Parts: sequence; C-alpha cells; structure tokens
Amino acid sequence: MAGTKVKHAVIMAAGISSRLAPLSFETPKALLEVKGEILIERQIGQLLTAGIEDIIVVTGYKAEMFDYLPEKFPVTLIHNAEYDTRNNNGSLYVAKDYLAQSYICSADNYFSINPFESQVDKAYYAVSYADGETDEWCVETDQDGYITGVTIGGRNEWYMLGHVFFDQTFADTFLDILLSNYERDDYRPLLWESIYLRHLDRLFMKTRQYQPGEIFEFDTLDDLRRFDPSYLNDSRSTILQQVAAEHGCLERDITDTAPLFDTAGRVNGFSYRLNGAHYHHLYGSER
Repeated sequence: MAGTKVKHAVIMAAGISSRLAPLSFETPKALLEVKGEILIERQIGQLLTAGIEDIIVVTGYKAEMFDYLPEKFPVTLIHNAEYDTRNNNGSLYVAKDYLAQSYICSADNYFSINPFESQVDKAYYAVSYADGETDEWCVETDQDGYITGVTIGGRNEWYMLGHVFFDQTFADTFLDILLSNYERDDYRPLLWESIYLRHLDRLFMKTRQYQPGEIFEFDTLDDLRRFDPSYLNDSRSTILQQVAAEHGCLERDITDTAPLFDTAGRVNGFSYRLNGAHYHHLYGSER
C-alpha cells in the first residue's frame, strides 16, 4: 500500500510468559518450535521478506538464549533489565530510539500469512474478529476507523491481536507520555497498551483487520497443543517428561497447566490436571 517507508521493527521478547508453564520455565516462548519453525525466527524472516532490515529484538528473561540470533540474522539485541519488575512498557523504553515508523511486535505471535509491508500510511493495531464470546480486548472505533475505546470481553467483536505500527506522530507523542511518567510507581505494572488507552485524546491509532486464522498467539500449553498437535505427545519440556514418567502416563494426559507463585510473586512451579485430579509440581523437585 502507499505510505511512508517503514524504518524499523521492534520485537519484544523480554517477558517470562508464566502462563505457558512449565515450557517457559525452560525456554522463552519466543524460542519454541511451532510447526517446525522457531517462533521468533519465523517472524524475523517475514520482516526481512517485507524489506524491513533494521530489526531490534528486546530481550530480558533468559536473554543469553537469544545470543545466537545476530549470528544468523541481521538483528540487534537490546536488553531490558527491568523485564521482571515492570510490564512491557519497559521494553519500549529501552527501544525508544527505534519506535518511529516502526512495527512493534510480540515475539510469540505466529503469522500464517506475512502481514508486514515496506510502506505504511498511519499508525494501526492489528485486530481479529471473534465469532461469538471472547475475553479479549475488544475495540470500539469511530466512523474513520480510529480506536476510541476498549472493553475487556465481548461477543462478535474485533479484538486486539498481533503487531502494531507506530507512525512518527504516534511515536513522538507516546514517548513524550512514557518518558514523563516512567518513574511513577503506578506506571510500572502497565502494558504499553494501557498507557495508550489512558491517552486516547492525544494518541490516534486505527485498526487493521485480519481474518481468523491469520494471526495466532499461545498463552498456555493447551493453546499450543490445539495449534500444533505435535505438542500432545512431545512437549519439548524435560520437566513435563519427568512428571509424566513419575505418573506412568503420556504427556498428553497432563492438561490445564498453570503457573504457581511464591510469596514474592515469582513463578516456582505449576499446577496441572491428570485423570480428573489436580496436582502441584515445584521447580527443583525433579528427580
């Protein structure tokens, strides 16, 4: 489409992704193999195919596992040292020099089609359509397609899912807000999207609609298994393999995995369901 040349892409890969326990305890979600490809590598390849060559990967959790990427792809790694003490607004802060005319991506998204373009007109957020009930962030728009509000959950609605594009005006205004408030304690736990929604009177962003089946995200092991059935019998998790061996069951019999947290809020294990019963497993208790 006609527009201004895209200068950068920022891929956020700093998060812990605790809901994907126990897989994410061993491997960052971005580095999981899905349908034969590493998630972040597939996304980098799609960006390069679209002609975006200045790609920034923001690391945090298990950052050393991403060190191989610059040897394989023309990417730059930037570390977010606050990945475990503040939400993803910290990743945009450390990548602040690369936000203008830039795609902002989550490393764990899987795009069945390549959504990236070398030229984009206006700031936008990718949205997908929920046919029926959803608990996602559903968007409200005006007659020109600009986002005017968001509700959590809805029915037969367009909801936020996937990549975002920051044009120069949006990036400049967002950075002004972020930098002005960065040291405030109440901003630490905020998603960057929550900051955006606090300032809809200054930040103008349209939606870009994608059809169901074009953008995916996987929050839990059960989500991943539905998309890539190979995870039913092979979770790629040494911990889950050991738990299955202790029960004398198949990995696919272990379902509904969810993180457990210690009193300091750190993930220290996971819960799961097996044959109708609930179990807890604490990390470090593997044999």
